[in-house]
Amino acid sequence: MRGLARYLHDLLGQRRPRRFRASPDDDAVVRTAIALRAARPGSGQPREAFVEELHERLATQARAAPHGPVSVERHGRTTRRQFVQVASVAATAAALGAGVDHVLEADGSGPAPTAGSTLMPNSGRWHAVMTSADLAEGGVKQFELGSVVGFLARSGGQVAAVSGVCTHQACRLAFAAQTRRLNCPCHNASFALTGDVVTHQLKIAPAPLPHLPVREVDGRVEVFAP
Repeated sequence: MRGLARYLHDLLGQRRPRRFRASPDDDAVVRTAIALRAARPGSGQPREAFVEELHERLATQARAAPHGPVSVERHGRTTRRQFVQVASVAATAAALGAGVDHVLEADGSGPAPTAGSTLMPNSGRWHAVMTSADLAEGGVKQFELGSVVGFLARSGGQVAAVSGVCTHQACRLAFAAQTRRLNCPCHNASFALTGDVVTHQLKIAPAPLPHLPVREVDGRVEVFAP
């Protein structure tokens, strides 16, 4: 019973359960506990700390074996072992949806990701945030709708809206008119008005800013939000 109790305690605490010699009755209890744990909302998503550690491991291994499988025959067992480790971690990252392309950019040398998807709430409505006359060609305006903060920009007569919150740790962005960028005051990241990442000093590039649905109706600029 002590081994079973310890196993269940680890399982519920999201830790790696410690092994124990299970009886047939214990086996049935463990299987039921695993099924119930897996049924929790969001249980299919890896913990953020685990994904960050996975990113760092893969980046370290990639730097240790920069030439990949090409150098296996030249350098023997050590390089082969490094290559197998890199491949194993990459496969795990892909299986978890961690994004191998972002993992390989952990040293900050890779290209910035492209603009993100559109943020569409489960339920919401169109909110008028300003008049069309308030947003001239080339203009940028900030808006706030409860928990949703964003920026509107007009270019070529078209209006676009992006989130005003950094995708790294949710710091609010500020618009810099001189560079026409959205700057994060927390970790020196900056985003284009399209949502693309322009600069960052993080080990892993932050995700692009999500877009928000926007339209113009009867001289009003409206954003769809909760």
